[in-house]
Amino acid sequence: MVTIIKTTWELTDLRALEKGPVGFVPTMGNLHEGHISLLEQALDENDVVYFSIFVNPKQFGPKDDFSKYPRTLSDDVTQIQNCEARFPGKNVVVFCPADPQEVFPLDYTQTVTVPKLNSFLEGAQRPGHFDGVTTVVFRLFELVEPTKAYFGLKDYQQYLVIKQMVKDLALPVEIIGMPIKRGPAGLALSSRNQYLTSEQREESLILIQSLKKVAGLIEGKRTNLRKAKREIDILLLDSKWNYLEMRDAENLSDDLTKSKSITLLGVYQIGTTRLLDNLQLEIQ
Repeated sequence: MVTIIKTTWELTDLRALEKGPVGFVPTMGNLHEGHISLLEQALDENDVVYFSIFVNPKQFGPKDDFSKYPRTLSDDVTQIQNCEARFPGKNVVVFCPADPQEVFPLDYTQTVTVPKLNSFLEGAQRPGHFDGVTTVVFRLFELVEPTKAYFGLKDYQQYLVIKQMVKDLALPVEIIGMPIKRGPAGLALSSRNQYLTSEQREESLILIQSLKKVAGLIEGKRTNLRKAKREIDILLLDSKWNYLEMRDAENLSDDLTKSKSITLLGVYQIGTTRLLDNLQLEIQ
């Protein structure tokens, strides 16, 4: 059965009773199929899964509107219950604090940062964003003490930032990256997609189409990277791109001379909606 808890003391008291491995899926709610795929994997691998729904104020910059982030708790819980029902004998604990002070007390001053990975790409577009992410994830790890934690690979830089944080701090949790879930036309599922009109949804496909076009030019060959870079330069003439880059898939370095796998990362902005996506490919 799904257990709903809203306070930190309930969370820590309940967690103290768990003796076996615990999975963890941290989210900000407004769930879609991508989030549920994380829960499915967590339930497949753990008898007990903690699922947080917490709109983290620390990862909203001055240009982001914290108050306007969609809160859809009732629908979110229904989706979680429907998912859990497909895993008899498994249990989900939903931690959904209404007050940010349940996670960050007034005297909480700690900030966790990963300077190696947080200053470029999304870090350059949204200064301070990754510090907010790592701080809340670290805090939730403190409370939940998970064995495994599950993150979608759509936010690929975030995934690597969190993995690096876990390595830097020697945290006893395994980070599991889960494949991107996409709509029928290829658009990566995101809570941001709800803001798009039907015409904008059609336009948004330029993101995945461009990533595939660049990947097709590379064809897994290092000798084709220069040709791919010329195509990227042409694509970037469209001012709606925040960025479109080729990076090493392991460390996001822009030096690809020794890379065995690379990541194509892009953000395309339609109106006020930033759409983020990436593709991974092996290279020789």
